[in-house]
Amino acid sequence: MPKYERNAGKHWSNEEVQALKQLARQNTPTRVIGLKLGRPVAGVYAKASEKSVSLRPTNQSPYGRSR
Repeated sequence: MPKYERNAGKHWSNEEVQALKQLARQNTPTRVIGLKLGRPVAGVYAKASEKSVSLRPTNQSPYGRSR
């Protein structure tokens, strides 16, 4: 029995969308979001795009330089 429920191909519930938004605000990596929600990474990207949720990390320099 897997440690998490596989939701690939199923409709997103309102709770899952809210969890996606919350995890994105916390700078959670997309792969981890997918594991927590039981969704493939491509599905996470698709739903984030549909709901206008940014998955870009806010704690990194846009040029790859640390100061």
